[in-house]
Amino acid sequence: MSKITLLAAAIASAFPVIAFAQDAAKPADDAKAQSGQLETVIVTAQRRAENIKDVPMAITTLKGEKLDTLTSGGADIRFLAGRSPSLNVESDFGRSFPRFYIRGLGNTDFDLNASQPVGLVYDDIVLESPMLKGFPVFDIDQVEVLRGPQGTLFGRNSPAGVIKFDSAKPVNRYEGYGVAGFGNYGAINLEGALNVPLNDQWAMRVSLLAQHRNTRVHNDIAGAPVKDFEGYDDNAARIQLQYKNRDFTALFNVHNRDMKGNATLFRAGIIKKGTNELIDGFRYDYYPTDGGNKQTLTNNGASIRLKWNLDDLTIHSITGVERATFFSWGDVDGGYGCSLFCAKPNQPTGPYGAFIPFTAETADGMPDHKQVTQEFRVESNYKGLLQWIGGAYYFKEDIQVDSFNYDTQNGNNQHGYAVQHQHAKSWALFGSVNYAVNDQFKIRAGVRYTDDKKDFDASRLVNTGDNGPGVGPLTAHPSATNTSWDLSGTYELSKDTNLFARAATGYRAPSIQGRILFADTISVASSEHATSFEAGIKQDLFNRRARLSASVFHYEVKDLQLTAGSGSVNQNRLVNAKKAVGQGVELDFQAILSDEWRATLGASYNDTEIRDPNLFVAYCGNVGFNNGQSGCTVTDPAGPFAGTANIDGNPLPRAPKWETNFTLRYSRPMGDGEFYAFTDWAYRSEYNMFLYEAKEYRAKSLLEGGLRLGYKWNEGKYEVAAFARNITDKQQVVAAIDFNNLTGIVNEPRTLGVQFRANF
Repeated sequence: MSKITLLAAAIASAFPVIAFAQDAAKPADDAKAQSGQLETVIVTAQRRAENIKDVPMAITTLKGEKLDTLTSGGADIRFLAGRSPSLNVESDFGRSFPRFYIRGLGNTDFDLNASQPVGLVYDDIVLESPMLKGFPVFDIDQVEVLRGPQGTLFGRNSPAGVIKFDSAKPVNRYEGYGVAGFGNYGAINLEGALNVPLNDQWAMRVSLLAQHRNTRVHNDIAGAPVKDFEGYDDNAARIQLQYKNRDFTALFNVHNRDMKGNATLFRAGIIKKGTNELIDGFRYDYYPTDGGNKQTLTNNGASIRLKWNLDDLTIHSITGVERATFFSWGDVDGGYGCSLFCAKPNQPTGPYGAFIPFTAETADGMPDHKQVTQEFRVESNYKGLLQWIGGAYYFKEDIQVDSFNYDTQNGNNQHGYAVQHQHAKSWALFGSVNYAVNDQFKIRAGVRYTDDKKDFDASRLVNTGDNGPGVGPLTAHPSATNTSWDLSGTYELSKDTNLFARAATGYRAPSIQGRILFADTISVASSEHATSFEAGIKQDLFNRRARLSASVFHYEVKDLQLTAGSGSVNQNRLVNAKKAVGQGVELDFQAILSDEWRATLGASYNDTEIRDPNLFVAYCGNVGFNNGQSGCTVTDPAGPFAGTANIDGNPLPRAPKWETNFTLRYSRPMGDGEFYAFTDWAYRSEYNMFLYEAKEYRAKSLLEGGLRLGYKWNEGKYEVAAFARNITDKQQVVAAIDFNNLTGIVNEPRTLGVQFRANF
């Protein structure tokens, strides 16, 4: 029996003992929440409002003070990384294009057309494009992280899970809040919401966010096109209008984001050869470069959610339209000068003595993006043993992706251009039933049929470095159909303890990698199919002063879509692995320790493995250049061709085995108010940055913590606080560019600030 199986068995067998011990001690009638008890958590993971304890799947929620604390330093959506068991979030673009991983399943592809196996749903609208998924988190009622395939009620491209955001909705009373925060590097974070009842039937809620930070990294190279980096202005707004009249509700939502700033800094030569350590003398605030750097993103969207409550039925119509424009320009070689393959060789070798064989300065843009979605859903709302949901879903997306190359040594002029177009359509029919076998045992089952089609073309209109004939158009027209299903059950072991088990499948539509700025072919990955099994326990403890949720799981993904690099070329290629497997354990725990102390604990163990004896990929470029001074130290077996490695048996990329998060809150009355201290910590173990294993590209384990000290008064109406994020100021390499030199991306430095909040 494996270690993971032994651990899972130990956890699963221990919890029922706790449940029976609690039953013996608690009073007979404690159904009503009492002072000092944890509040009931309501989720909509199954498209209905339900107690989280009754939903047979692994779910983590974030809301309220914890959510406010994690975002207090102006963090983008990557703040979620490690804040739920088995969840990782990262980006090679900075405040845009987040990449999500649940239970190790994600996608490292940096192309703007990349798909992901983690679905993101914002106010009931599925956001497909990576450019939509980074919308700021503000005036949010709750975040739900649904782990495991969600192929029935949420559909395509969610075989790993779904992250669901629900904004605070209009209500029929005057209320609102305002937040002003100020921090180091000239950071300003302003947030507010105003809710206004217009009359007995109409209410409006306006939510605003404005974030600014000055530049904090300097470039001292004479004549460089950009001197200062990592500043931004990120503004967003949401206006909601709600109409309620007896059995009919209409909710209108218009939202916008406008972000201007810098792309992620790729830092040449910062990884010490043969290790995963930063080189000696590394400075976060120092970035010598001869390339350009800028990033802009505009996102506009609107939705209409209609709801009819009839005698025995509830009918939903959800319509959404999203548009985005994006441009990101960066110095991919990460430094300055050129040492080998360039028009002017033997130039300076970059910061810290980095060896830069060739210049790489590129940009990607999405000048045209449009997504339209429509869902109709009907559900039962009568009392009875059998409840059901049925519906239809339609998705349409049209995008253009531009790729540019620049001549760094000759005025940063454009000298390469490629373009992609993709038109995608998908429709689905779905249904789900819940049946109460008896008072203790309830089962759920669902099925979804999906039809996907894509039409794609790509052309290189201007060759890199010359005016010769281009390439293309290259075309692809993949299509697929799929039937997903899930089956789950909940058994009420006691009033405070539920056991659950779930089997589910998920599906990701075919994907296309058409980034041909530096290549003459495109790649298409066929659809992938996931099957998952999980079981667990959800339990209230100590007269509801504590809550525990734990699960064990195992999954298999056939034809897993993976993104492989291309050695010494700035290019990715899609491949299908025969199979990947994963298994693990997850734990969520919250407790009121005393009148003054509260704590939460989350933990997960994920053991993932690629299983395909014939799968090999190109590894890092520049091996053998300059007497071996470049390249990386590959530890995988050699593949069938020079410069390749066999990846059979490797873990999935960016998939740490261990993740842990912890919060502790202390409070006590002081004067007319309350003083509090809140600390939060997140730990993840090491992981591979790429499909292959190399010493330099094995990210070290990372522990980051935050601290918030505050005072609330006038019954919580006013609050002032001081905060710190990454309080230890730990800096290390978290990602890399492997085709040119030992270029790394580092985590965010320490952030300090103060904040004032007023509620009304």
